[in-house]
Amino acid sequence: MSLRDFAAYLGVSDRTVSNWEGGGARYQPRAESQAVLDTALGRAPDEAKARFSAALGAQGAAPPATAGLGAIAVDSHKFLPVFIGVERARRLRARMNDGGGAGWLESSSARLDHPEARECVLHVFACGVAVFHLVQPHEPPSLTELAVWRYRSYATDLPWGHDKLRDLLDEDHRQTPKPEYVLSLYWLTSGPWADDVHDTALRLLSTPSVLVDRGAPGGPAPLDGSVEASLLATGFDHPDIVSFGVRGVSTGYAGWSGVAYASHCRDRSLAADELISCELTVQALWCFTRRVQQMIEDGQDPSMPEEYGWRFLRAAYSRLTAARAQETAQHVLMREAIMKTSGLAEQLRAAQDALRESAG
Repeated sequence: MSLRDFAAYLGVSDRTVSNWEGGGARYQPRAESQAVLDTALGRAPDEAKARFSAALGAQGAAPPATAGLGAIAVDSHKFLPVFIGVERARRLRARMNDGGGAGWLESSSARLDHPEARECVLHVFACGVAVFHLVQPHEPPSLTELAVWRYRSYATDLPWGHDKLRDLLDEDHRQTPKPEYVLSLYWLTSGPWADDVHDTALRLLSTPSVLVDRGAPGGPAPLDGSVEASLLATGFDHPDIVSFGVRGVSTGYAGWSGVAYASHCRDRSLAADELISCELTVQALWCFTRRVQQMIEDGQDPSMPEEYGWRFLRAAYSRLTAARAQETAQHVLMREAIMKTSGLAEQLRAAQDALRESAG
């Protein structure tokens, strides 16, 4: 290829390729450029790879540009919310520890055993929502494998949550409500990427569906490995992804199906507990407002106990959308990103109006 054609093939500028060529044997491209070149080599025909190895005087292909930067390691946090009603919540909370939290959103918690989680805590909110929080450290060989594991594990996580609730409530299986969805939060502790490629990896973590064939006959299956490599090399963005990272401090992205975060400066970045606390609040209220929506769709006049009626939702909306004097800028960015991608603000307004109209 000509210099210009090669630059176009890689998705870089002509000047970048000129710098590589003019720098000679001692020139070392940046990490993201190395990743692009390594991806191009991986796609090349076998005869081209053989010529490349021969030109280097090596016995095999060059090692990946990301070698030695660390394996992928994440703490996977899953949130499984389910509306159980105020009375069930009262009965459960009577046997649990006070979860503290904000006075306006009372909760209690208890640790449970889960077959595949390092930690499992059930949070029960006085407004009638229970949220399972599972912590599962994972070291996948690729982002695609992590995404597949995520979707496949939902098939067991949701029934597990239903069965656990049935046992805790000691009631007929058919009467026990079922968790409907799982929200994931990934705290990335290490990865084999640098600079822009690292940023792209976080975007993919927050929107994993682009790496998985969820309609495969045998259940969620990985797409061809070249999809991940191509996206990491060329970059990936999605209109529904919202950034809440701070340059030099952290990288954070929120999407409809997940949140991904990596700390670059522990003393200045958000703590895991801050992200978890925000998600517990958002998921509990999203589940609560979803119950109001379901009652409307079932042809019922929506109703909740007075203390959790439209005034409760009005207060929740104000607390979650207005910045507080004691909040850091990072905390505000995180909350705004999660609120926007979850659609909770719209849910709160709609449920508030429905309960007010029904009570009026």
